[in-house]
Amino acid sequence: MLNFIVNPCAGGANGKKIKRALRAVEETLKKLKTDYVITFTHKPKHAIEITDSLIKNGATDIVVMGGDGTIHEVLNGFSSFDKVNLGIIPCGTGNDFANALKLPLDPVKALEKILNGTPKYVDFMQMPTVRGLNIIGMGVDVEVLKKYEAARKKTKFQYTKCLIKTLFKFDYTDFDVALDGKKTHYRSFIACFANGHRYGGGIEICPAASPVDKTLNFVAIGEVKGLKMIKAFIKLKKGKVLSLPETAHKTFDSAVLTRDGHYTVQVDGQLYEDIPVEVKIVSDTLKVYY
Repeated sequence: MLNFIVNPCAGGANGKKIKRALRAVEETLKKLKTDYVITFTHKPKHAIEITDSLIKNGATDIVVMGGDGTIHEVLNGFSSFDKVNLGIIPCGTGNDFANALKLPLDPVKALEKILNGTPKYVDFMQMPTVRGLNIIGMGVDVEVLKKYEAARKKTKFQYTKCLIKTLFKFDYTDFDVALDGKKTHYRSFIACFANGHRYGGGIEICPAASPVDKTLNFVAIGEVKGLKMIKAFIKLKKGKVLSLPETAHKTFDSAVLTRDGHYTVQVDGQLYEDIPVEVKIVSDTLKVYY
């Protein structure tokens, strides 16, 4: 039995993308006479509740049809990992984590990965209050997300516009990061912990990252001023940000970030206020079809 969790607003508020994908998926399942149940989300964090209920009632295969935010919620609904496999049919705007697993964007091809494949282990990031699959970040990306959430249209182009507006106005932040116990002070406008390699619908913040290599990546971009900011933006868009002399890049298994005052953290594109930024890798636990 396949248990589908479907975000009807994924890929755009009008729902056209998700409706087409769901129609194609259901047609395939009916042809193959595969048993399935569909549950729609109706509010923020609803996928957490649905996932928790499904697992407690014996579900073994949970399939997400949505974007990175829906996948994030489903992961945070897992109460047990032993007998549950996760399938992903990417239907969001960015589909960044699906890209990290090289999943096809065609819904039927993604379904075939689930029907014909064998689930394999995928790393995730554990924090004291929330789990993350793709990117945990502080700094300019948080401000970009705030602008993006306020925008009328949710597109990759709109995200880039918000990024450009924010980059040239954002102030730098001082913080300390202890990677595997070794503390370093940073002054940066972007800092992130990466399991996947991109966010924002294709921005390659850490091309070296992979969710199946049993390690996490830390990236911080230091002070970049004047015309150097344009160069940094071009490098970021081309996936070459790690080559900037102002960029610090390290791998780690556990990290603790501390800073003064109020702050907002984005986890897989979802915003959290003042949560403890203590990140540990979890491997050989979550099984995903890819």
